[in-house]
Amino acid sequence: MPGKSIHRLKDVLIGLEVHCQLTNLKTKLFCGCSTDYRRDPPNTHVCPVCLGIPGSLPTVNRKAIEDAVVVSLGLDSQVSKTSYFFRKNYYYPDMSKNFQISQYDRAGGIPISRGGGVEIQVNHAHRKIRITRLQLEEDPAKLVHLGPIDSSPYTLVDYNRAGVALLEIVTEPDLHSPTEARIFLQKLRSILEHLGVSDGRFEGSMRCDANISLSGGKRVEVKNISSFKEVERALNFEMTRQQSLLSRGSTVSMETRHWDEARRLTISLRSKEAEHDYRYFPEPDLVPIVVSEEWVKELASTLPELPDSRRDRLVSTYHIPVYDATVLTGVKALADFFEDCVALYSDAKAISNWVIGDLLRWLHEGDLGIDASKITPKALVGMITLIDEGVISGKIAKKVLPEIVRTGRPPREIVEEKDLLRMGSPKEIEGVVNHVFTENPKAVQDALADEKAIHYLVGQVMKATRGRADPELTNQIVKEKLEQLGALG
Repeated sequence: MPGKSIHRLKDVLIGLEVHCQLTNLKTKLFCGCSTDYRRDPPNTHVCPVCLGIPGSLPTVNRKAIEDAVVVSLGLDSQVSKTSYFFRKNYYYPDMSKNFQISQYDRAGGIPISRGGGVEIQVNHAHRKIRITRLQLEEDPAKLVHLGPIDSSPYTLVDYNRAGVALLEIVTEPDLHSPTEARIFLQKLRSILEHLGVSDGRFEGSMRCDANISLSGGKRVEVKNISSFKEVERALNFEMTRQQSLLSRGSTVSMETRHWDEARRLTISLRSKEAEHDYRYFPEPDLVPIVVSEEWVKELASTLPELPDSRRDRLVSTYHIPVYDATVLTGVKALADFFEDCVALYSDAKAISNWVIGDLLRWLHEGDLGIDASKITPKALVGMITLIDEGVISGKIAKKVLPEIVRTGRPPREIVEEKDLLRMGSPKEIEGVVNHVFTENPKAVQDALADEKAIHYLVGQVMKATRGRADPELTNQIVKEKLEQLGALG
């Protein structure tokens, strides 16, 4: 609007605190409770340690340390030789002992690693988003509200999640738009999946707090955003809210806000805490974590292929475009599916076209991951083979694919049951053409006057046969019919 300031991208500073559950761990960070809690009743995966019962003592999960080091290496972060756990004190029902065991990078605290970064591509430009630190901590319990958080009459607490190992990845404020934040998170998830330490499919396995500020305003933290699309929505809303305040001459206060996914707005929770409010001090019940150079080298030798390297290999090995390879490696399971398909079928580009085109569209519409759907590499390859053999057309295949995604049934079985076999008999197609000509006399006259109008008649034949008519043969028969009529006229 005239007279109101519009903030440019460089005036927007966004930093993320990404909380990633180490989902490959079988037990929690400081106790032996199972981490497989998502389908079980509330408060059934608990013990004196994760409930904070006085007298109970934590013991560090060694595999959690290994996974944290592996992620640090994957992000090119500098692993600390010695790191410490601290108590972060706050009085909130999601931590029954009134403190969270976490790591800290001030007042003598050293996190598991510092530095590193993630390369992202935005509008064909490559940028490195710097990592400030990686720190291990225990996940709080899950709070369940009846309706919106600001009007819920009560809150329920499920401690099944309390104590699950979290790796917090903190970025520098290098992001300049909500879209960049989403792209960064998608890339980070792919890295974690390729490293084998975290599976983004699990509900709540990857959550995000976002800090955003506009030039002239203070930093606002938006808490507990649970998906990539919600990160983009939350930051867009908050950017607009802050911009509106500043344009009216109001101030943007430093505070913590909650993203209400249902109403798509942020709600003020509290003024932003300062570091001293948490009264950090070293956890007296845990010894320092010592990671030797030999241990780091051993873990480094086991690192798998990461997304960027895999993208380059897909391009060089299968000769697919960089764009295709980038989309495929955005989700590890999708890249795995592609390579499994190529092992069965030699035309990698055809596989890529179907996977990143129609298959992804149907997966998104069903809100499914590739590994949560029913489709298999064998089924997709079988469908493409039916096209090659002339059994079905590409148009028919687009109708068969969603059925495969939903049911996992063999493509030939679906085609035969739904009577979708390609119509290749000239006599059969000619009968449909005659009917279309009779029903569309004006279109016939238009086609006699203008050759381009033939497409309408061909389209009507395809519609009448539900896409089963052979397109080339249909074109040929329609043209011959028009030539006969023209000769008669």
